[in-house]
Amino acid sequence: MRPDLADVRLADRVFAPHYAAPLHRTVTVATPLLAGRGAESEMLVRLEPGEAFELLDVTGAAAWGIATARQLVGYVDAGALGPQA
Repeated sequence: MRPDLADVRLADRVFAPHYAAPLHRTVTVATPLLAGRGAESEMLVRLEPGEAFELLDVTGAAAWGIATARQLVGYVDAGALGPQA
C-alpha cells in the first residue's frame, strides 16, 4: 500500500497527498503480484497473460496498481504489462 498515493476514484473517501487516474493495461507475460516493491516481498497471486491491470504508478521497474478481476492491489514488473489498452 502507498500512503502517499491513492486511486482518484477514492478521493471522496480517502485522503492522500496525491491521486492518480488508472491506466488500463494488460498483462503480457505471467508475473507475480507482490505485496511490496522488492522481489523478496510476499507474492499475492500469479497474474496470467491477458489479465487486466489498472496501473497507478511506475517507479523504476516496479508498477503499482490493481489486478482488476481479482480486486488485489500490489506491484508487478512493469515489463510484464502491455501498452495502454
